[in-house]
Amino acid sequence: MKKGQHLIALDLDGTLLSNKQEISARNKKVIEKVKAEGHIVVIATGRPHRASLDYYNELGLDTPMVNFNGAYLHHPKDTKWEVLHSPLPLRTAKSIVQTCYDFNVNNLIAEVIGDLYIDHYDENLLNIMHSSKEENPITIGNLKNELKEDPTSLLIHPRDEHVSELGEILDRDHASVIEHRKWGAPWNMIEIVRKGMNKAVGLQRIAHYHHIEAEQIIAFGDEDNDLEMLEFAGIGVAMENAIDELKAVASHVTKTNQEDGVADFLESYFNLG
Repeated sequence: MKKGQHLIALDLDGTLLSNKQEISARNKKVIEKVKAEGHIVVIATGRPHRASLDYYNELGLDTPMVNFNGAYLHHPKDTKWEVLHSPLPLRTAKSIVQTCYDFNVNNLIAEVIGDLYIDHYDENLLNIMHSSKEENPITIGNLKNELKEDPTSLLIHPRDEHVSELGEILDRDHASVIEHRKWGAPWNMIEIVRKGMNKAVGLQRIAHYHHIEAEQIIAFGDEDNDLEMLEFAGIGVAMENAIDELKAVASHVTKTNQEDGVADFLESYFNLG
């Protein structure tokens, strides 16, 4: 086993989770082993916390969690842990909403921590957001009218032909105050959070809290929202199914999410056999 306590940061979709959105038995078993050896395991995801808690509980975690790509850092089991919530300014959000209306986008979603606002009802979109009217507060209607608080994130579902142009306009008009990322296939989505927010910001705070140096951090990811996290971590691990840009900054590449790449790397790194 490598010496010293490590902090292990796990992205969910395309990384820890299979394509069926499940944690494999092997991944779960290996994570239990590294936890038993005293290492700290955290989830760092673009998902909202409500769409991450089932996995957090399945892994038996008792650690802080990074959600919304760093815009929301909290501890699900410790209310005394200082929450870091860095939302978008409402004025900026409404300006972006108007741009989206000008482009006649398919739909728009805003989230204020756990509250969800959707421009018009779309069951498929709510399913991928892991939200239902029965389980979560959902407000349906024109976001310029309904949204009255600074949102944690904005999610744009543009028409396919407008994805690039919208990205250029966001850079031109709002680059000083927002970060925007594209989701991977099959959904052409644009996700927006406050400028300076990324997974590395949350991970750095967790590492500081646990007195762990960057060299002792292992971070796993597959998409562009993992770039800063893998660059920050001493041991950045890209999945084989990751985008090329992430593999370029990673110090290691492991097997795909379908082949238990997280477990495969951890078994080898910690000599778990």
